[in-house]
Amino acid sequence: MIYTTLQSYQVLQRDSDNQARVKQADGQIVELPVGGPYTVGDAHDILVGDIWVLAGQSNMEGIGDLVDVESPSPFVHSFQSREEWAIAEEPLHWLGESPRIVHHQLWGFDKVPDKIPPRDPQKTKGAGLGLTFAKERYIRAGVPIGLIPSAHGGTSMEQWDPAKRDVGDASLYGALLKRVEKVGGKIAGVLWYQGESDAYPEATERYHQRMHTLVTALRADLQAPDLPFYYVQIGRFIRSIADPDADVCWSGMREAQRTWQDMLPHTAMVAAIDLELNDWIHVGTQGLKRLGRRLADCVDGLRSPDISSVVLERERALIRITYRYVRGGLHAHGLPGGFSLRDQQGVAIPAIYKTTMEGNVVTLHLTEEPLSEGAALWYGWGADPYCNITDGADMAIPAFGPWLLA
Repeated sequence: MIYTTLQSYQVLQRDSDNQARVKQADGQIVELPVGGPYTVGDAHDILVGDIWVLAGQSNMEGIGDLVDVESPSPFVHSFQSREEWAIAEEPLHWLGESPRIVHHQLWGFDKVPDKIPPRDPQKTKGAGLGLTFAKERYIRAGVPIGLIPSAHGGTSMEQWDPAKRDVGDASLYGALLKRVEKVGGKIAGVLWYQGESDAYPEATERYHQRMHTLVTALRADLQAPDLPFYYVQIGRFIRSIADPDADVCWSGMREAQRTWQDMLPHTAMVAAIDLELNDWIHVGTQGLKRLGRRLADCVDGLRSPDISSVVLERERALIRITYRYVRGGLHAHGLPGGFSLRDQQGVAIPAIYKTTMEGNVVTLHLTEEPLSEGAALWYGWGADPYCNITDGADMAIPAFGPWLLA
């Protein structure tokens, strides 16, 4: 494609030949190789590289404490909520500044503010994963990164429905497309973190279909059939007394996410089940940095560990779980936690007395009592499990279950 209008600090999406093309005022086409910064006409600090969309709900929007946040880089720029390019810095999302009506409607307002509101200098929350992801990509590949922050806290898959594109920026999907169009219409990929709002039975049942619809629509609308789409399996939730079904619902959503990742090409999932929280539902700043690096691994084709096989050795009272995509063996700080056996009603079966790991194999040592019919294996059961197993490259093993054993 050929860019005709530019902003200062804009990132231009590179073509397959690692260049971007700009039409100057005199009609001349200038080819800019990956890198920068460049000055083109009145626009300065132009970069050529890869542009990534950040979409989903609050854990992508970023609610981490603004303490020890990722520092800015001159090679990572952000298309801010106000739709002006700038060097990326935390917080990336300032949705009150957005000209897209959907963000204001979701807050209960009927129009976009006449003036961009001032930013709160006392803001204490807002760190996310995007800046770490982008810096990591630049360090590894030497390719500048542009980010398009487009998440909105508390939103569901239904609210991201591509069928609502026709209402334009009165829908989340339509607003995302318009933001991509405004930066040239081409991107390198999408990072997605959503699912907490869909952790209930009806939404979980429809999760695979809704994800398929979302990704295929993005690829069609952006004319990019191989567009990478990398997402996060939801983490922990400190349930309240008012939500007694949270354990079942959150376990169900995590399994729906785990089992979707191989259904379309150029998709992959990373886990957040091992990360600390800043509050009842939001991953903390340091955990978000780790997620950013995990998503950067996906771009390099490095997958999260996933189950290859589960074998129950009844005679020896062992369960052996073999994982694929493990780098540097499986590890845990302290006693490895997260595995459990449960009956068909989800009641714990107290049969695992020790968990050991060697290479890519986890061995669960069982008491000698026979397992009841319908017994199932879980990792990360419940809304707020304790899980601490990663591989040597800090990729967490995802939550899973139920995996029927007997």
